Amino acid sequence: METEIESNSTNRFKLWSELELQEFTDKFVIKSMESPEEGFSISRSDGTIDNLNGDDSSEVPSKVSTVYGVAGTIRLLAGTYILVITSRKEVGTYLGFPVFLVTSMKTLPCNETSRFLTNEEKKDEAYFMTLLKIVESTPGLYYSYGTDITLNLQRRSKLAKGWMSKPIWKQGDPRFVWNRNLLEDLIENKLDGFVIPLLQGNILYFQTGEMKLGKSPAVIKLFSRRCTRRLGTRMWRRGANLEGDTANFIETEQLLEFGDHISSFLQVRGSIPLLWEQIVDLSYKPRLNIINHEDTSKVVERHFNDLLKRYGGCIVVDLTNQQGDEGLLSKAYAEEMHKLPNVRYVSFDFHHSCGNGNFDNIELLYKEISEDFENQGYLILDPEGKILAEQKGIIRSNCIDCLDRTNVTQSYLAQKSLNSQLQKLGALSSEETLSMFIEDFELFKTLWVEHGDEISLEYSGTHALKRDLVRYGKQTMSGIIKDGMSAISRYFLNNFQDGLRQASHLDASDLISGRYTVNRNGSSPLSPKGFESISYLPVASALVIGGLTVTSITLNQAGRNAQHLLSSMVCAGLTAGLMALIKSNGRQICSRPRLCGLL
Repeated sequence: METEIESNSTNRFKLWSELELQEFTDKFVIKSMESPEEGFSISRSDGTIDNLNGDDSSEVPSKVSTVYGVAGTIRLLAGTYILVITSRKEVGTYLGFPVFLVTSMKTLPCNETSRFLTNEEKKDEAYFMTLLKIVESTPGLYYSYGTDITLNLQRRSKLAKGWMSKPIWKQGDPRFVWNRNLLEDLIENKLDGFVIPLLQGNILYFQTGEMKLGKSPAVIKLFSRRCTRRLGTRMWRRGANLEGDTANFIETEQLLEFGDHISSFLQVRGSIPLLWEQIVDLSYKPRLNIINHEDTSKVVERHFNDLLKRYGGCIVVDLTNQQGDEGLLSKAYAEEMHKLPNVRYVSFDFHHSCGNGNFDNIELLYKEISEDFENQGYLILDPEGKILAEQKGIIRSNCIDCLDRTNVTQSYLAQKSLNSQLQKLGALSSEETLSMFIEDFELFKTLWVEHGDEISLEYSGTHALKRDLVRYGKQTMSGIIKDGMSAISRYFLNNFQDGLRQASHLDASDLISGRYTVNRNGSSPLSPKGFESISYLPVASALVIGGLTVTSITLNQAGRNAQHLLSSMVCAGLTAGLMALIKSNGRQICSRPRLCGLL
């Protein structure tokens, strides 16, 4: 079953879906296979783009291949590079339009000036090229040739008639266009049919499940839109920037198709919108540090003014602990929120209330916000696209990472909303709920578990914790073991690999998003800054392992004579001292990002 409210429109704009890439000695030519007169060339010497003039060149290309889109261009030290989509996978439909996942990309160099670079510039260019290789394999990039997918259903249903006749890059929400900065050259040259806005997401973000609900089939789709304004990995990218954009900000839309109707329920998550940091230092849980800044109140105000403008009313659900460092951050957050009369702030200590297997206590949170939550409602469209009901506000949930506790809470609220939608559309009676249909309820929970996993993999590098709470409503022994393994993985990634992940993910994102600007007159991003973690970490690790090994060997021999016992004590003392020295310099030893600062 597929709702096709807009897909049959005759005046809609459509991108070219299959392109021919011709490689010549002096240029690349990219043209539509459907309409060969539509296309452009890009010089291999300086990256200049020219529209095709309709004249066929007599020159034979050295290579011809098929590509499925142009993700954009970027200028580095040596010149211009063009990024093309070399393979794709259809993963579903959105309002009747096929949606594709990018499965591979390729960077084509359009420059001949690399031989004029200095030795230092060649090293920098090599590092930037390493980042572009990472960009080529970026997971979770979605797009459609027939429609924009960055706008939620409610926003697009309110747009003026004929808006779909505009180029797709003009239809979307810039917050969620991953390659917005890369598209500038194509837009400037009016190559609208080749400008593909890519939605930043994760594999399996676009999920579809067919629910039977007795004799009434329904389709549920769950996918999220990750904001590109403050990208980054866990620990290194926290809180807000001075513009009010927050880390790990994600808009999640749950779509329900039943009969000829379609409904939508929106939620958002995002890091606490204060200026704060949590620098990794070899501790399992590094200290949180709130940055005192004269513009803190303005930052919070900017963030929520943007939410109110986009979504209407806003209920903030703060799931952080009320004790320790989290408690201090939560208190500072509450103080700022009390200055905003148009936003309701609710503090709910998830660990205190729902810990030790008391997940049912999340009902306490729902009772506190139920009236406002139900008043916010959800969107329902009839077969003609007319609005029968609309969502009048948003729930903004957060914990510290906006991962595990947040995902459990969002899935619970999504279930409440889905029950109401199914009852209103007649799929369920007023006495029935989704949980009464075991097979369908399992499908719903599986969607949210996988959804949480993918968000967590993108931000922290591991699967989500508390998956059992979403799937079973309680913690199981296997779930506790898996959570423990994920927690250990997070510790390792936080302390030893996040800097490298920043270089291969955050640095790559900052580079292609334009947050970091390549400048030949600027300092090299590879210039040493204090301790160089990539050099000192292996040395420190080797010394500790060596010290522990020698201590173990001498302890095994300690029973033979006093000299071995003394050697064991000396080795143990030296190893303990070395570990203490490494711990005290943890911030310098742990891997760090290179291109951009924390704010």
